[in-house]
Amino acid sequence: MNTRSLFLVITACACAWPLSAQDKVPLNLELPKPLFVGTPRPIQLPNLEKPRSGPRPVLMVPAGTVLLSKGKTVTASDGFPVIGELAYVTDGEKTGADGTFVEFGPGVQWVQIDLGAPATISAIVVWHFHAQARVYHDVVVMVSDDPEFKKGVKTLFNNDTDNSSGAGAGKDPAYIETNEGRLIDAQGAKGRYVRLLSAGNTTDELNHYVEVEVFGKP
Repeated sequence: MNTRSLFLVITACACAWPLSAQDKVPLNLELPKPLFVGTPRPIQLPNLEKPRSGPRPVLMVPAGTVLLSKGKTVTASDGFPVIGELAYVTDGEKTGADGTFVEFGPGVQWVQIDLGAPATISAIVVWHFHAQARVYHDVVVMVSDDPEFKKGVKTLFNNDTDNSSGAGAGKDPAYIETNEGRLIDAQGAKGRYVRLLSAGNTTDELNHYVEVEVFGKP
């Protein structure tokens, strides 16, 4: 085999070689400043995750991953929020101060982001309301190409242990809201629409969203 033939064989093998860890990069998130100060009241839930020691582990995502959700259209189970506007969910404002979050009534409520085209999703970050240490109930995050979420649904996070929201029973932990938001590894799930459910919280029966960020490749 001459030198040129050997080069072509090596090149072909390299092109066919599967992705390695070197093809992934850390997901860099811009976090808002903490709003909550003082001592939170005790929260007792059977599936509440234990406090973490140290910083949140870095999530590695494919190189070229970008923020897909900024400014995208948002719909909801209630088109007339109690406070705020649906556009707040994807406007990039994560401070959590007054005028930056949308509030829905009690019961199971959802918001849905239309990414505009099918995408390969690497991560989702959701901030419900982080000005107070509270836990939101029955948090479910799903992806689909069907805007009605009746077919091709992939569930990425679900802490509704008794299926009271009707999206299936989940085993993910309940968690206390902080300025970090909840980072969900989407593991390359494919879909155009992202739907997030909740059913009140440990402070009141209302549902809130400060921001939702969806990262991936269109």
